[in-house]
Amino acid sequence: MDSALYEGDRLSGWEVACPRRPSPFDGVEVAGFRDRAAGGLDLRVIPQPIVTVVIELGDDALDVENTSGSRALRSFAAGLSPGEARIRGERVDCVEIRMSPVSAYSLLGVSLSDLSGVVIGLDDLWRHEPRLREQLTGAREWEDRFALMDDFLARRHASAPSMDLEVVASWEHIVSRRGQVRVGDLAVSCGWSRKRLWSRFTAQVGLTPKRAAMLVRFDRAVRGLSAGRSAADVAVVCGYVDQSHLHRDVLAFAGCTPGALGSPPETNTAGDRNESLTASSGEHSSKT
Repeated sequence: MDSALYEGDRLSGWEVACPRRPSPFDGVEVAGFRDRAAGGLDLRVIPQPIVTVVIELGDDALDVENTSGSRALRSFAAGLSPGEARIRGERVDCVEIRMSPVSAYSLLGVSLSDLSGVVIGLDDLWRHEPRLREQLTGAREWEDRFALMDDFLARRHASAPSMDLEVVASWEHIVSRRGQVRVGDLAVSCGWSRKRLWSRFTAQVGLTPKRAAMLVRFDRAVRGLSAGRSAADVAVVCGYVDQSHLHRDVLAFAGCTPGALGSPPETNTAGDRNESLTASSGEHSSKT
């Protein structure tokens, strides 16, 4: 596009910025958000097959609330299955990075199993985060901020570990099959035993292969529900045994019913429809 900025109809009152060029890293998307209307932010975090990093650049910290209490964080990372959490903020001005598990394994510098069930402060992961935040805050133009993020990620990528190729292939297969796979078939395709695949995949992705497949299928189901499709139709399209099966998965992942995910979002909120501040999550795929 000609400009880095566009107004998001879905986020009324927000300035939404995307880079003119895609991220140089596969499976990574970066965007910027500024609350022009000062309407505030109130997002329910719903599990997605991505890892999300948010760096707040405004004067106020974000309030991250989960089952263990509430924390004020300037930046945070949310794993594939962050547990029940809600993000609130005033006068938000932030950069958001969305990563596939393959990219996150390298760029975050931590096993994704350490992010299971939590939203964690980014300074616990990136020791240089305070300096990065200072640089991003000092850059007033979005394209300058995006360039700083690219440079930072490039430095991390240069010395980052790589996920096992067998695990990458298994994740890619789960995504391409929209979660409708058998663990035994995954093991055969990569030449590992079920036990070895289970162990290595869980250690590097942060979920078991079965749970990862359930999450990818759930993500597709939520996007169908948020688009207004009936639970019965979504259950059939997404490969659930029946509507009750869909109901159980939605309750397990999101803590609510399919009907709640299909409800219109509140003003200036996006999380209630499985959307981050950027777009609704797709089935992210990346290759090493």
